[in-house]
Amino acid sequence: MNNPWRLLLSKPARGVWNMAVDEAILECVGRGVSPPTLRLYAWEPACLSLGRAQPVADVDIPRLQEHGWDLVRRPTGGRAVLHTDEITYAVIAPQSEPHVAGTVLESYHHLSAALVEALNLLGLEAEVQAHIGKTGRNPNPVCFEVPSAYEITFAGRKLVGSAQARRKQGVLQHGSLPLTGDLLRILQVLTFPDEESRLRAAGELQARAITMEEALGRNVSWNEAAQALTAGFRTT
Repeated sequence: MNNPWRLLLSKPARGVWNMAVDEAILECVGRGVSPPTLRLYAWEPACLSLGRAQPVADVDIPRLQEHGWDLVRRPTGGRAVLHTDEITYAVIAPQSEPHVAGTVLESYHHLSAALVEALNLLGLEAEVQAHIGKTGRNPNPVCFEVPSAYEITFAGRKLVGSAQARRKQGVLQHGSLPLTGDLLRILQVLTFPDEESRLRAAGELQARAITMEEALGRNVSWNEAAQALTAGFRTT
């Protein structure tokens, strides 16, 4: 019999709060005082998050401050994400939980089925990215620029970006689903060798990533997306 999971629908919060809550849940799950958890949340104000090992030098701090956007480091890997106009999910469970069992890629593959089901419920035929990209250093600091293995795409463009952290006390997987807005905004607060490189990155990002609004041709509210994600994880 499957262990019961807890669903948390959180109010929008600052980036440091969101990351601290996920860390606290991970610690409590590992100690056995909290059940495996699916948490859905938003960010207010907009926040740039860096992957666990990404250098802060990738960020143009003065430009970030001009926009009034926050900066935080995620406990998970990957590259920079601008969290705004999106819904974020966090799957947090002990290592013994069957739904996160196996290798990182195996658990990615398993959890991606729930994400695809959620998108199907919203009327979108999404796909699971099957191949693993190049392992060499990619100078582009943007997470959504290139799909990774078992991430979710639509028409070949990345729709859901996910990253995972594995610790002794458990597993934390984050993922972002952009609902609307201009995905190129992130490039305004990242450093590039020159403006030509920034423009080239803009073209690549435009071609390789997509929002729900662009994919579906209609607006999807946070609440509608939350209901679909809840149903996708519950049934899948």
